[in-house]
Amino acid sequence: MRVIAGEAKGRKLKTVPGSGTRPITDRVKENLFNLIQWEVAGSRFLDLFAGTGSVGIEALSRGAAEAVFLDSARAAISVIDANLAHCRLEDRAQVQRTDALVFLSNDAGTPFDLVYIAPPQGQGMWAKALMLLDARPGWLAAGGLAIAQIHPAEYEELPLTNLQLVDRRTYGSTVLCFYGRVGDQA
Repeated sequence: MRVIAGEAKGRKLKTVPGSGTRPITDRVKENLFNLIQWEVAGSRFLDLFAGTGSVGIEALSRGAAEAVFLDSARAAISVIDANLAHCRLEDRAQVQRTDALVFLSNDAGTPFDLVYIAPPQGQGMWAKALMLLDARPGWLAAGGLAIAQIHPAEYEELPLTNLQLVDRRTYGSTVLCFYGRVGDQA
C-alpha cells in the first residue's frame, strides 16, 4: 500500500496488524481519486473508520487543506500517526481515537467537503453512518460528497431525506457509493 499521487507520492504506508481492518487496494484508491480529483484541493476531508489512514493521507497528498482521521482502535491510531509522520503530512491532520458513530451523533461543527466511510464489513455500519449524516446534514458542506466503501453484498437503498445516491462504482469486491446533499448539483 502506497501513496499514489501528490507531494507524498510513492511513500509506502504501514498496515494495521491483524485482520480488523480492510485497507483499500491501490487500484480502487486510484479510481476513487480519479473520480473526485476536482473536489480534493483545498477541501476538509473526514476519514471515518480510518484504519491505516490511507485514504485521508492520499487526500492530503493531493492538496486537501485538512483531514480528520477517526478510528476506535488504538493500533489503528498508532499506524495513522506513523503514516502521517512518514509522509510529512501531520501538520494538516487531526487524529482522534473515537467511535465514528458516536462522533456523527453529535451536532455538526465545521462541515466537511468529503466524508469517507469504510467500516468493517458485514455489520451495517456504513448504513448507520450514512443515516447519521442524513439526520445531521450540517456535517457535509454544500456540494460535498459522502463516499461509502462496501462489499457488493452489503449494498441496500437507504431511506434518506437529506442525502441522495449520485453515483455507484464497482471494482471487484469493492463498491464505492457516492452521496450528495439533496438539491446540490450532481
